[in-house]
Amino acid sequence: MPNPANSLTILITGTSVGGLGSSLALAFHARGHRVFAAARNPSKVTHLTALGITHIPLDVLSSTSIAAAVTQVSALTGGTLDMLINNAGGGYSIPLLDADLQKGREFFDLNVWSVLAVTQTFAPLLLKSASERGEAAVVNQTSIAAVTSVPIQGLYNASKAALAMISDTLRLELEPFGIRVVDLRTGSVKTPFYDNQIGGGGPKLPEESIYQIARERVEEAMSGTGPMEEAVDAKTWAEGVVADLLDKGWFFGRPNRIWRGGNALVVRAVTQWVPVAWTDAWLRRLLAKMMGMDVVKRNWESGRKGVGK
Repeated sequence: MPNPANSLTILITGTSVGGLGSSLALAFHARGHRVFAAARNPSKVTHLTALGITHIPLDVLSSTSIAAAVTQVSALTGGTLDMLINNAGGGYSIPLLDADLQKGREFFDLNVWSVLAVTQTFAPLLLKSASERGEAAVVNQTSIAAVTSVPIQGLYNASKAALAMISDTLRLELEPFGIRVVDLRTGSVKTPFYDNQIGGGGPKLPEESIYQIARERVEEAMSGTGPMEEAVDAKTWAEGVVADLLDKGWFFGRPNRIWRGGNALVVRAVTQWVPVAWTDAWLRRLLAKMMGMDVVKRNWESGRKGVGK
């Protein structure tokens, strides 16, 4: 597809087939923008390169790889980049008491530190673009998990909360230079997210876990095989996000946070406008049940009542 004169140059990390980054790449490309699809494995982006989208080899955990990606993009654009979308990341579903701390540290390297590393290294291209066009943008893929205490997802919640705070601070630090920072708070979307998390699509509880009393239900929650009625189609989600990012904001200003995906608007309302006590009650009733904590509690109390009989 030919790029219109006012098209943007956009680099998206984590664009492997089936994921959110891939859907964003397709949606931006459909609007005529020049998309750079960053991913480690070229075989996972052939559906994008077949359309003329440029693949940029990138391992976000490697400083050498990041530097090489910047060099490649700079050569293709004349040293500029209009929008950087930090989408690469992963999941780690496990009760906090059972979490492997070393894996947790590596998980934060992926979900938090790699985002900052990529942003730091691409900053010169963004600054040049902002200087020439008047604006550039950094978009960080956080999640509604950044503001919700989802059981079994404690480390994921924490990593996204950390990234959300980094995004808020970075927005203030980069505003003087004409670079806006957007926090993309995504809700439930139909993707193979759980297949790519630590432990793969079938994570197991340790044998000594106190959650063995409800093992089947908890492992179902860990693997994401429970009900996903609120999840939206990835194409629909991406088209909405792209529309929000390209919105000129004539009436309400351009958004610093974008809420898209299943339950995103509900979470926004509950966390921003509802008293904390009510929020806690909602979390207990909805999320705790969804993640199997109701079964854990019931089985635990049943076991305690049986003691001494």
